[in-house]
Amino acid sequence: MFSITLMASIIMALSIVVMMLATILSKKSYADREKSSPFECGFDPMSSSRMPFSLKFFLITIIFLIFDVEIALILPMILIMNYSNLFMWTITSVIFILILLLGLYHEWNQGMLNWSN
Repeated sequence: MFSITLMASIIMALSIVVMMLATILSKKSYADREKSSPFECGFDPMSSSRMPFSLKFFLITIIFLIFDVEIALILPMILIMNYSNLFMWTITSVIFILILLLGLYHEWNQGMLNWSN
């Protein structure tokens, strides 16, 4: 027990020393106006370098990830049907799919599935 504690302490101390040396010896560069400005073929940029991001694309991505995880959870249910109690499997499957349908209804009710807006 003592040797594990001693090794952990040595590794921690060595890590801290390496991080401190890296911080001290790293090159300090002060960013000036020219280095921090965007570069477009030698000319000043015509417009802002940041494009506005539509929140609708973000919400579509979140909905896609949710349905993707749901599919990943439903597929193993089919495989374990033969190895489990059929009554418990049916109840679990119905509850799970009911929760998914309630979530879909909530998204539909909130207008998240309207693609035309």
